[in-house]
Amino acid sequence: MDPIASVLEKVKSFTKSSQDLVSRHFGFHENPSRQNPIDILKRLQREAFSDLMKLRDRQEKVERIISSQKLSKSGPFQETSTHVRGEVDVLGAILLMGNTDDESFNGLHKEGVRPGLLSRFVFETSLRETDRLVAELVAGYKGEGNHCDFSGRELSLAKVFYEADINDWFSAVAIPVGAHFRDIEASTVSSYQGMSLTEVSELGPPLLNQHNGSAIGLIVRKSNITASLAQSMSNVEVEQGAPNRGFRTFGQVTCHILRSLKISLLGCHQVLTPSSNLHSVGAITLPVSFLRRHTATEPEPPAPPLEMSRSMNHVLSSAIALKLDSLMDESTKLGGWIEIQNSREKQVKWSVSITDNPEDEVGWGMSVGGVVDSSRNHDRFQVESYLKFNIGDRFSLRPGLVYHTNSNGRTIGLMLQSHWSL
Repeated sequence: MDPIASVLEKVKSFTKSSQDLVSRHFGFHENPSRQNPIDILKRLQREAFSDLMKLRDRQEKVERIISSQKLSKSGPFQETSTHVRGEVDVLGAILLMGNTDDESFNGLHKEGVRPGLLSRFVFETSLRETDRLVAELVAGYKGEGNHCDFSGRELSLAKVFYEADINDWFSAVAIPVGAHFRDIEASTVSSYQGMSLTEVSELGPPLLNQHNGSAIGLIVRKSNITASLAQSMSNVEVEQGAPNRGFRTFGQVTCHILRSLKISLLGCHQVLTPSSNLHSVGAITLPVSFLRRHTATEPEPPAPPLEMSRSMNHVLSSAIALKLDSLMDESTKLGGWIEIQNSREKQVKWSVSITDNPEDEVGWGMSVGGVVDSSRNHDRFQVESYLKFNIGDRFSLRPGLVYHTNSNGRTIGLMLQSHWSL
């Protein structure tokens, strides 16, 4: 055989074997009838997986576009952790009274009736995922008394609130401005949450709604029991008009007896110290006896008993209250409270209320309460009712009527409250 022909034959056979090897490995120029069914299934699986990944990427792009459009339409604060709420309250817009003399108005003022116009804005921000900081601005309120510490039409800072959740069962609260004891364990912090014309209403015992200046508090949770303790300091004016430093100690124990029944026991102890005993000389001023200037001794008058000296320099008062809340269904709530004050004028205050506030329907509420005085000369009785109209998801309007009677006569007041949020 010719050597050249032999070499060409070997080259052709090598080329053919290489081509067959490559075709079998990569599937090039292979007859479909000769393919392995397992290889066909694997190839189809790879193609289907590739198509599914492409569809998933397209779906994620569409979802991002839709979510960005929803955020742009819902409000400017949705992308952050800051929530804004606002209210406009008209308390006693119309007062119908039997007598309009000074004595009748002074009697209403002493009993806590505080008509006026209030606009407030609440900013709540989440910090460290579990903590929250709340600031409240208020303008236009013309009331007086323990329920506010400002008057006028200008916008002013009414509350600064900070709550730190140390762990699941322990929290600490600091309120340097505008403290109320009901803020210690409240899910929604506000100086005037659901304002009423008088102190006897569905909002709870008056000791929860008093203005306390600055306060710090601790909250402990265990199973179905929650306990809170707070201390406040504020400036209080007594009847003579002299300013006094008021120190209040507050305690509350709440027990969830059933899933829908909650009972709370509250107590508050107050000590008023005359400002004449508090001289502001420096940051820390301590009286030391050996630094006094020695003078000629004079016979000292006999010291009064300890109890009398305490009564001369301090004014003590206390109050205890019992509060019940029962959730009948998703929107209907039945509640009541009673408070006993141990002061110069012993008083018993009480209220019973029922509310039905569904989210998508017209809500309503009604409360009956009063004050029983030890002298029986200043007894009061009050009936309050309202309707609540929900306009959309972020606005509500609540008109209401209050019927108030006391020893000076009867009074009918019209209230109008509106609430909005972003």
